[in-house]
Amino acid sequence: MLAYAVRRAGLAIAITAVALTILIAMIQLIPGDPAAVLLGPLASQEMRESFRVQMGLDQPAIVQMTRFFGRVLRGDLGTDVLTNRPVLDTVLDQLPFTLTLIFFSIGWSALLGIPLGCFSAIRRGTWADSIVGVLSVGAIALPSFVVAIYSLLFFSVMLGWFPTIGAGEPGKPLDQLHHLVLPSLAVGLGWVGYLARMVRASMLEVLSENHIRMARAFGLRESVITFRYALKIAIIPTVVLLGIGVGHMISGAVFAEIVFARPGVGRLIFDSLATRNYPVVMGAVMVTTIFYVLSTLCADLIAASLDPRVRANL
Repeated sequence: MLAYAVRRAGLAIAITAVALTILIAMIQLIPGDPAAVLLGPLASQEMRESFRVQMGLDQPAIVQMTRFFGRVLRGDLGTDVLTNRPVLDTVLDQLPFTLTLIFFSIGWSALLGIPLGCFSAIRRGTWADSIVGVLSVGAIALPSFVVAIYSLLFFSVMLGWFPTIGAGEPGKPLDQLHHLVLPSLAVGLGWVGYLARMVRASMLEVLSENHIRMARAFGLRESVITFRYALKIAIIPTVVLLGIGVGHMISGAVFAEIVFARPGVGRLIFDSLATRNYPVVMGAVMVTTIFYVLSTLCADLIAASLDPRVRANL
């Protein structure tokens, strides 16, 4: 297990390095002059050139990349050109809002999707299985930004059940939870379908194995077979999917934070791209990339601890 963890951690570091390299290359391709956007149309050419030198934008891409990685290794993500604050402090101020949204979304999605998948597998071929299948595929097909917009219009504007914008008053957990319901619905609805379909497929595969037939032959109750023996094995692919889902929900959180005007890393990246605040963009995307890699790493380690066969595949 230790050897597997070391190999998997090394792979995670390599993936992070490649992702950051691609990030820097893509930022170079973004149209527009950061100096012109940040300094405004009245800035002179000398001011713009001075700003480019200060930001290191006058250097070749390979030099900018080398300097960025050097700062990252020292724990320095640069300085916010608008507020003159360290980028790391700016990102860490917004990160708790995004993490709260993601974990709340994945939590209720798992609590709903896993039982639905088990129910659908047990009732295979019945009308209940068909209804769950249609609902699951429909939830997967709905984009998160569409769910966000229509839930805002229906539940907030028309019915007035939930607040429209913001993250709630600081120090008031119930108010913050109230503001969290609709954004988490937009982010997590599709993952209810993913989890239900994954659990159903895994359960059907496990329920057809020999040790399940043997348990039935010994007269064990179907509920004991399903939840004590089958689900323990069938849940392993779902654990990996949950780890990937935590990372993928960052993209859904961007739309939710924009539509509901919530603070968060996604909103920070969006606003920073609009103002060409490249240090904040690079720092925020780097933090989210590391978070995504760590979430998949934890999921792989949990899956390897549950199933020794996983450790032999790397």
